[in-house]
Amino acid sequence: MMFTLIRTERFEQDIKKSRFLAQAAPAGSEEEARRFIAASSMPDAGHNCWALRVGDVYRFSDDGEPGGTAGRPILQAIEGQGMDRVAVVVSRWFGGILLGAGGLVRAYGGTAASCLKAAEREPIVAYATLSVACGFAEEARIRSSLGSFPGTRVETTGFTADGVRLLVTLPQDRSDAFVRLVTDISRGQAVVERGGE
Repeated sequence: MMFTLIRTERFEQDIKKSRFLAQAAPAGSEEEARRFIAASSMPDAGHNCWALRVGDVYRFSDDGEPGGTAGRPILQAIEGQGMDRVAVVVSRWFGGILLGAGGLVRAYGGTAASCLKAAEREPIVAYATLSVACGFAEEARIRSSLGSFPGTRVETTGFTADGVRLLVTLPQDRSDAFVRLVTDISRGQAVVERGGE
């Protein structure tokens, strides 16, 4: 199961006199992630390295640090925490001591990971949309059975000569059980069509 952040989180630490500040936030789209990155980059920092992951889209930047020592470790921290729909910026103020490539990887990745570990998170739930055409008699029984499907939303979208058409949105992993339930309640008479997931 993948998780996203509930709110923005910050974490700061000093490593060999260099100051590292990580800021992480939920992001529903790449554009939202890029706005957060731009707003969170510290103008007085020597480097503002970042990574984002939104579904299949992932991007990262070393912002002048040696290639592969900052952005990729931040992205690995996001993935290592099982996160999605997240953007992380790690700003660095140089303290005069060179960290070397391995030290930079540990510093950027570790700061990002510590920030994400401290953050409050919530699971990402995939939803399915089903269209149900059923008789008037079955509608009440279908609606009353929705209590066993937490997180489900139902709305009436129209009427037919014999009944009603419902649009049901529920957690995707419960959709097969819901279809079986509707089939049982209607004795196979209801028509269920899957929409977007």
